[in-house]
Amino acid sequence: MNPEAQQDVSVSQGVRMLFYMMKPNETSFQTLEEVPDYVKQATPFFISLMLLELVVSWILKGKAPGRLDDALTSMSAGILSRLPSLFSRSIELTTYIYIWENYRLIILPWDSPWTWYLTFLGVDFGYYWFHRMAHEVNIMWAGHQTHHSSEDYNLSTALRQSVFQIYTSWIFYSPLALFIPPSVYAVHLQFNLLYQFWIHTEIINNLGPLELILNTPSHHRVHHGRNRYCIDKNYAGVLIIWDRIFGTFEAENEKVVYGLTHPINTFEPFMVQFHHLVYIWTTFWATPGFFNKFSVLFKGPGWSPGKPRLGLSEEIPEVTGKEVPFSSSVSHLLRIYAVVQFALTLAFYEETFADKAGLSQVTLLLRVCFVILTLTSIGFLLDQRPKAAVLETFHCLVFLMLCRFGHLKPFTPSLSFALEEFCTFSCQLV
Repeated sequence: MNPEAQQDVSVSQGVRMLFYMMKPNETSFQTLEEVPDYVKQATPFFISLMLLELVVSWILKGKAPGRLDDALTSMSAGILSRLPSLFSRSIELTTYIYIWENYRLIILPWDSPWTWYLTFLGVDFGYYWFHRMAHEVNIMWAGHQTHHSSEDYNLSTALRQSVFQIYTSWIFYSPLALFIPPSVYAVHLQFNLLYQFWIHTEIINNLGPLELILNTPSHHRVHHGRNRYCIDKNYAGVLIIWDRIFGTFEAENEKVVYGLTHPINTFEPFMVQFHHLVYIWTTFWATPGFFNKFSVLFKGPGWSPGKPRLGLSEEIPEVTGKEVPFSSSVSHLLRIYAVVQFALTLAFYEETFADKAGLSQVTLLLRVCFVILTLTSIGFLLDQRPKAAVLETFHCLVFLMLCRFGHLKPFTPSLSFALEEFCTFSCQLV
């Protein structure tokens, strides 16, 4: 995908692409370079729908759909997951292109509606099996658990994505490269992901007959639950028929409690991303025997010697429905400060993606490091870590230094002085 060849999507297209309602004749491209970066272009629609969800939730329930600290953590994870694409094409596309160029069996026409619909089914089928294995194989769960770590369930939860999940997901799509052109695959890979945004909400209840065919908010709420009846259910991306066929479907009945079975109780982005990898590492070395060590990696997250492959369901903690999600106890002033910092970082992140073709590799790397530093500092502040003030002071000093040397230029030049003053004030505040 070539950002320089992008054309902005219309409002109609932006809404329709979130619901997989784009037509084959408007989303078929001969070359991969012509395929728009639909995920990047969806950002304003993500924000608009999150604001709409907030308004509707206040009207219907008299409260917000989630907590500010959790939402900031989810959106931070979404930003982190996209940063590697600044430097190279994703491994999902790189491996697909390699197989296509070296091992393809036939070439289906890129402009045929039949190819378009076949790819829709193929990508969704591949996603089902990737998603299922991401829950049933411990080393894959280490990536996917990031998405499940939120104890809220709203549209921001959809953005809580793993940095390294794509390094295993490509395996399940690669058979399509034997006959599906990369340009067609790239379109559906994005649409399959975008569709899953709107189903992360509690304000939409049952959708009637659509529940029989499509993955819906009701079905996906079950998937995100830590109730025993929810575990390892409803892996669908777009079509729930795969779960019905392969015996992993479960309808929503009792109240769903969200999050991991053992909550991590942190808003720090590196812990959210990598804590289960640390757990696997320590468990691997503490477990005796070669085959047992192998099992630690490739059996289920609940496995230990003497247990079934996926562990014992009775060991999953029961939920009472009275669980209190982990929340930050920082002052209102620091919450406002965290929101402002995040908003500036989000705008800076968007500008970096828009201008990446004209930035040197050194500037690009420094910008990425600065984004990571900012999000980490926000997490430390929300967690009230002992070193939070020190890290935030360092973050502000780094910002001022990079601005002075020209590696960071505010998205609106007139804001340069204001931002520097803000950071100076920030150092004093924390």
